[in-house]
Amino acid sequence: MQYRRFGRTNLQLSVFSLGTMRALASKPVFFDTIKAGLALGINHIETAQGYGTSERWLGEFLTTAACAADLVITTKITPQPDAATMAQRLEASLDRLGLDHIHCLAIHGVNTPEHLGWVSDPQGCMAAVRRFQAAGRIGHVGFSTHGSRAVIEGAIATNQFDFVNLHYYYFFQHHAPVLDLATERDMGIFIISPGDKGGMLYSPPAQLKKLCAPFTPLELTYRWLLADPRVTTLSTGPAIPQELAPLKSLGDRTQPLTTAELAALERLAAQASTALGSDRCAQCYACLPCPEAINIPEVLRLRNLAVAYDMQPFGEYRYRMFEHAGHWFPGRKASHCTDCGDCLPRCPEQLDIPTLLRDTHSRLQGPARRRLWGD
Repeated sequence: MQYRRFGRTNLQLSVFSLGTMRALASKPVFFDTIKAGLALGINHIETAQGYGTSERWLGEFLTTAACAADLVITTKITPQPDAATMAQRLEASLDRLGLDHIHCLAIHGVNTPEHLGWVSDPQGCMAAVRRFQAAGRIGHVGFSTHGSRAVIEGAIATNQFDFVNLHYYYFFQHHAPVLDLATERDMGIFIISPGDKGGMLYSPPAQLKKLCAPFTPLELTYRWLLADPRVTTLSTGPAIPQELAPLKSLGDRTQPLTTAELAALERLAAQASTALGSDRCAQCYACLPCPEAINIPEVLRLRNLAVAYDMQPFGEYRYRMFEHAGHWFPGRKASHCTDCGDCLPRCPEQLDIPTLLRDTHSRLQGPARRRLWGD
């Protein structure tokens, strides 16, 4: 396992971090999954208040782990409108973790302009965070985000944060400029859930496996990220210990992409061009805002993936989240399109956006499922 400097925190983090959102089937599974991660050389564990029993179980694990002093612990707390509420939340996390000090706190989900206002207010929730820092109970502070690029760049511009937890994958590259901005500020860059949110790559479709061969889709997307020197660490969020197995051969492979890896990526690009033709959404976001609040680029990204790579289960999984996940996955479903045509003159690809929206809804709409965590 290799380790990288986490920006201006100067912490040395393993290039894979252990996220604990999914390993909640039982306490024994949780403990075994953490042990499997540590056996690989992972030294960074991430939890959150919203991850069910994760903080409490992690606290119990740390009381028995001989290597606890060598681990870096991050927890995440959602932004709050006032300092008093944030102070209560901080006390609750420290109590559940059984720790007097946590290395890193991420403000969990700076997703909206309102959240940005809360963290920008000198008397708001960050005032409580700074008090806890001054008392030595919190080390470094960053933020996670599912928000727009404008909100993310606004949060970075406050200069309050040492690191950012970011969605950025081969199949979602819209936030590439954010990596440059964060690097300029010497912020640590933590990529969120590339295996799951990056395409449900633990269980890829046959078409995608064929295109990526001789690599697995998961291996290829991990290598694409690890070869980027701007990235410090990738979150791997296994539900069971066995899902960590692919990391055994990847933790020390941070060199530039090989000829064979580049060839596989070229096949992916060629397949998208061939399969989508003139219907391919280039993800420029010029179509926004939509009068019906449809997240047009994300809807059409999911269509791109379903049509080009047969990533139908992933498309259905993400599409069902519209209108059910609030600011964590904003936007209404494509069925709300009224054919107003407002987006059409702004599209440089001259896509027939209303038709493509209806097609996406037909392809990806399915029964609702319960999310793994809330808040």
